[in-house]
Amino acid sequence: MLRRDFVSAALALSVHAVGGQLNTLISGARSVLDYGAKPDGKTLNTKSIQRAIDDAFQSGGGTVRIPSGTFLTGRIDLKSRVTLYLDAGCTLLGSASLSDYADSNGRHLIFAMGADDVTLAGPGRIDGQGPAFWEPSGRAPKPPDDRWADVASHTMKPKASGRPSPMLYFVNCARLHVQDVQIENSPGWTLNAVNCNGVEIHGITIKNPTVGPNTDGIDISACQNVVVSNCSIDTGDDAVCLKSVNPFASEPPLVKNVLVTNCTLTTCCNGFKLGTESEGGFENVTFSDSVVSNGNVDFQDRVISGVAIEVVDGGWIDGVKVTGIQMQRARAPIFIRLGNRKQLYDNPQRGLRNVSIEDIQASEALMPSSITGFPGMAVEEVTLSNVRADNVLPCRPQWVGRTVPERDSAYPEAWMFGMLPASGLYARHVRGLHLNNLALDAATGEARPTIVLDDVTGARITSLSSTPVIGHMPVVELIGCQDVKLSNSAAPAGTGAFLGVEGSGSSNITLSGDDLRGARQACAIASDVPPQAVTLSGNVTAH
Repeated sequence: MLRRDFVSAALALSVHAVGGQLNTLISGARSVLDYGAKPDGKTLNTKSIQRAIDDAFQSGGGTVRIPSGTFLTGRIDLKSRVTLYLDAGCTLLGSASLSDYADSNGRHLIFAMGADDVTLAGPGRIDGQGPAFWEPSGRAPKPPDDRWADVASHTMKPKASGRPSPMLYFVNCARLHVQDVQIENSPGWTLNAVNCNGVEIHGITIKNPTVGPNTDGIDISACQNVVVSNCSIDTGDDAVCLKSVNPFASEPPLVKNVLVTNCTLTTCCNGFKLGTESEGGFENVTFSDSVVSNGNVDFQDRVISGVAIEVVDGGWIDGVKVTGIQMQRARAPIFIRLGNRKQLYDNPQRGLRNVSIEDIQASEALMPSSITGFPGMAVEEVTLSNVRADNVLPCRPQWVGRTVPERDSAYPEAWMFGMLPASGLYARHVRGLHLNNLALDAATGEARPTIVLDDVTGARITSLSSTPVIGHMPVVELIGCQDVKLSNSAAPAGTGAFLGVEGSGSSNITLSGDDLRGARQACAIASDVPPQAVTLSGNVTAH
């Protein structure tokens, strides 16, 4: 059985099992109405709901049912072997008063710590009344020409008095299930699981205002054995974010064995993201068969990176697979960043390696994809296969050939270097880069190279296609690169040089088996490139 088929079958069986378990539990459920709860949207029902949960826990487990109606509440603590089930027509309405959330473990609407077999489910709705906790930030918007580097949610900020966040918070739990619920208007992070083992999040809907500050959809922190499936998320910060951080432990955290699949993600920040908090490791992570998109909205309202893979805090990434993603209007399709912001732990391993991204369709991008390490620390073994991306933002003269700052300790974001001097892909400080069957289109009049590689060792570029580059820049530019082979690719008609090579450290560069009839020149070699650094063989050229 193929791995993808196995994962799909396992996922289907898991969801079926949870559904069957819920049907059994609901038949003997406790109704919060029996504990004095009132569905009028005005009466604070925290104590009534909590008594029902506590009774179920003391009885060895069971289901607490919230029927149709609007139930105002403050913080609720879930317990082991308890299911909180929201009926159709039910709204669990978070209080707009911070005093209703106060606790030594922070302010949250639903909280569980150290609990096993915890379930939150049902077709009902949770409304956190997020706008009650925000106010205008007073930040001036960026000028129209720089809106590609702006964020809609920066126009608001949390009130100084605070807010409940994360709204749904699960810590040190085993076998956590969240299924089918509709979650809206979170005041901060929506759903955060920390150091949990065996997490299933299936079929939930998250809808937060685009301007909601820090309203992440799903945050998975230091968890293992996680499946997120068939979820729809529309929010004002990262839609699905994996974090290697654990404020409840002193050892390096590990995120391991995570599958995110069949989801639709919309945001003004990042769609699927690993990082920013990356103090420990990420291993065996898969993001598959999903959609990351925006409507035809202003630039500052669009997804920043469709896929962002980041480790900047001394941790590591080893083993990430991204496959079958449809993107529309994500500003940068792919952002891979190894940075050097801080190092909290003396980890035995460190870095970013073994990333495979395939079968990506990205339309109406504004920025190129990028893969960057920092001096002395290269990203290792990245493969991009069957990627089609089109950049629709017209080129500006100041972007062509610009020097890119290192910024190794800066916050990682796709625009962190300013606009990059490539239209399709920029890679720097990388070892082992495999680019196969890339189709990278740019707006008419594009004067930047399609691909720029700087300090890249061991690159293989096959079956590249692109739109022409206008002016003096090549289609592919190599700066101080070693052991690079470009093959089975075609120069677009009207191109000057297909390949450009510069830098005294250049060596072992081969252009082989390419169709160069569309270019006026096969290769432009700078004067500082050593003799015999570039080899041309078996290419088709114009006569």
